[in-house]
Amino acid sequence: MVEELVTAGVALASVGTVYLMSAARVVKQYERGVVFRLGRLLPKVRGPGFTMIVPFVDHLQKVNMQIVTLPVPAQEGITRDNVTVRVDAVVYFRVTAPADAVVRVEDYRFAVSQMAQTSLRSIIGKSELDDLLSNREKLNQGLELMIDSPAVEWGVAIDRVEIKDVSLPETMKRSMARQAEADRERRARVINADAELQASKKLAEAAQQMAETPSALQLRLLQTVVAVAAEKNSTLVLPFPVELLRFLERAQQPEAVPPPGETPPVTAVAERPERPERPQ
Repeated sequence: MVEELVTAGVALASVGTVYLMSAARVVKQYERGVVFRLGRLLPKVRGPGFTMIVPFVDHLQKVNMQIVTLPVPAQEGITRDNVTVRVDAVVYFRVTAPADAVVRVEDYRFAVSQMAQTSLRSIIGKSELDDLLSNREKLNQGLELMIDSPAVEWGVAIDRVEIKDVSLPETMKRSMARQAEADRERRARVINADAELQASKKLAEAAQQMAETPSALQLRLLQTVVAVAAEKNSTLVLPFPVELLRFLERAQQPEAVPPPGETPPVTAVAERPERPERPQ
């Protein structure tokens, strides 16, 4: 009798252990548990920690609540200005409603991936090449709205969408390089012309000032001599302006002043006789 009771107790304990092992579940901190009882969804979502279900009756499905980084394969398309480009992107999303993510869509990851590819091709066709290259923030916002609209019904929230790279044909790259080079050369020429204009104005002012004071030209000449002599050249070629020579000549030859009481000599100018007119 005792042996039968011990055997029954051991069997009961074994059954309890097996039942407990079958019913016990552990949900991690970043997960949520969705329970289906006989195929029907229970309204309560199991939180993180230890939880129990009815074996062979309940089915627990875990849903990851972390932010998922989903790369979007490169999509090739033609922009609005008829340029063939190849664009790839990345989508950051997370599950906000675990029950909807399990019930409303078969595979929410695959659904978001396909929606992102379709939206990316649509954005390429609606945009111009300059927008894809320089105005990506606006395109990212538009792409996020296009993906987020259907994803809300799936219990998924789109956090961010980023366009990673825009690949262009080699011919287009060469054309853009030539355009950038021509634009840089144009700006360099404009800057040089502006510098020449400003320098010419300053030189004109300096020339006007030197014309009023001829001694300033001599001082400038001496400054040039000092600057050239600092180079320690063996041969020094120094041009003399004609104005400086005339100034020195006038300074060395004073004008003749007649003595008092005498009138300066008058030079007689011979008049040329008029030529008689020929008779017609």
